[in-house]
Amino acid sequence: MIQALAEAIEQEAWQLAVATVEEGLTDDQLPSLQRLGRLGQLGDMPTFIGELARGLVEPSQERLRIGSPLAAQARDHAREREALGFAPREIVTEFLLLRRVLWRFVSERAAELDAGEVLLVERRLNDTIDRLVTECVVAYFDRATSELAHEARHDQLTGLLHHHAFLGELEAEVERAGRYGHELALVFFDLDDFKDVNDTLGHQAGDRVLQSFAGALRGSLRASDLAGRMGGDEFAAYLLEADDEAGTRLIARLHERLKALPGRRGRRGRALPSRRRAALLGQARQRNLKLGRERRLDLDRLAGQRVREREPPRV
Repeated sequence: MIQALAEAIEQEAWQLAVATVEEGLTDDQLPSLQRLGRLGQLGDMPTFIGELARGLVEPSQERLRIGSPLAAQARDHAREREALGFAPREIVTEFLLLRRVLWRFVSERAAELDAGEVLLVERRLNDTIDRLVTECVVAYFDRATSELAHEARHDQLTGLLHHHAFLGELEAEVERAGRYGHELALVFFDLDDFKDVNDTLGHQAGDRVLQSFAGALRGSLRASDLAGRMGGDEFAAYLLEADDEAGTRLIARLHERLKALPGRRGRRGRALPSRRRAALLGQARQRNLKLGRERRLDLDRLAGQRVREREPPRV
C-alpha cells in the first residue's frame, strides 16, 4: 500500500505544493510569499514533493547524503528564497508547513495502511524533510560565513583589501616570487588635495572620491593583480610577473579611467575645479621587487617608503 500512497502523492504534487503555499499565506506565516506570483510562491516545492514520494518506496541514504543532487537542490532553493527576501525562519517554516500538508494527506488515507506502514511512512517523510531543512540551514550559514570572512578582510568603504590583508597576500606572493625567481611590482598611490576635499565639501564627498578611485583602480588591474587600501587616502597594488614598465602601464590605464569619471558638483551646484578633481589622480610610485634570491621582505617598512617614480599628469 505504500507504493499506492507514493503514487498518489506524486500525482498530487502540484496541488500539495499549492496547499503548502496557502498554508503559508494563512495568518501571514510566510509574509514573503505575498510579494510573489503563483509560480514564484511554489518555487521547487512540486519537485521536492515528487522526491519525497519516491523516497517512500525507495529509501536511500545516498539520496540524502551531503552533496547529493537532492541536497544541492535544497541549498539552491534556500539561496533563491533568500535572494527573494525570505528570512531564514521563513525558509525553514516552508518545509515544516509542507510536512503538515503531507501528513494531512497521509492521514486521510491511513485506513488503507496498517500500523507498521503508517509509522514507516512517517519516519521516511520526516527523514527526508529533516535533511532538506538541514541543507537549507547549511546554505544560509555558508553564505553568512562567507560574507563575514569577506568583511573581515576588506575595507568597508572601498571594497578593497584592508592594510593587513593586503600585506598578508603580498607577503605570500613575495615568498612565491623568491622561490621561483619571478618579479613583481609594488605601486603606491595617494590622493592630492584629499584633505581639501574633506574640509571644503565634507566627508561624504571625500568618501565618494575614495570609492571612485578604488573602483577605477580595481578596473585597471589585470586578473592576477591585487589592490588594497593602506589607510586614509593611500592605496597600493602589486602586479605579478611584472617587467619594468608594468607599473607605468597600470598608472596609464588608471589615468584613462579617472579622466572618464563624471565631474562632481560642489555645494552651490558649480562643477568642481580641476584642482579638486585632481584629488583622484594623486601621486603614484612604483617599486619593482627583484626576488630571484630574496626570501623575505620587511613589508611594513616597504609600504612606508615613499619611492617616487614620476608625478602623473593632472586632468
